[in-house]
Amino acid sequence: MSSNLVLRSTLPRALARRMVARSAIQARYATSEATQMQYVPGGPILQGTVNDPTSFPAPSRIHGSYHWAFERLLSASLVPLTAAAFFTTGSNYPVIDGLLGVSLIMHSHIGFDSMVVDYLHPRKFPVIGRVATWALRTATVATLVGVYQFNTNDIGLTELIAKAWTA
Repeated sequence: MSSNLVLRSTLPRALARRMVARSAIQARYATSEATQMQYVPGGPILQGTVNDPTSFPAPSRIHGSYHWAFERLLSASLVPLTAAAFFTTGSNYPVIDGLLGVSLIMHSHIGFDSMVVDYLHPRKFPVIGRVATWALRTATVATLVGVYQFNTNDIGLTELIAKAWTA
């Protein structure tokens, strides 16, 4: 009988201790460490773990709807530029050569950049994603230089397309 009385008397004390400890933890999250750890139902959000929310870039017009519209306009402009390259022959069209070269390279860069961003996200692949991004930028600049050299020192893109079409 005496052990039963001891259990009954200690049960409320243990429950009271747990309640005090829980309220102390909640108070700690609410006051002193509010800037580092945010209390949410279900537990705190710990930085550096799977609990981190996805980081979003700062709002910008360039990376919003204007960026989307630029991609679509660039893609649509490739159709008449390519058709113009088929119908114009000779090296008398350096403007079309330049526009076609830059727009083809930019169209390719945007597509490959979207793949790198989607599949090599910096949160999952911090090193490989950054290396792939810089490799793409380097390849884009090298291709721009090569197309410029081809357009100025050789036959140009429109003449190349005409020769390839008639070959």
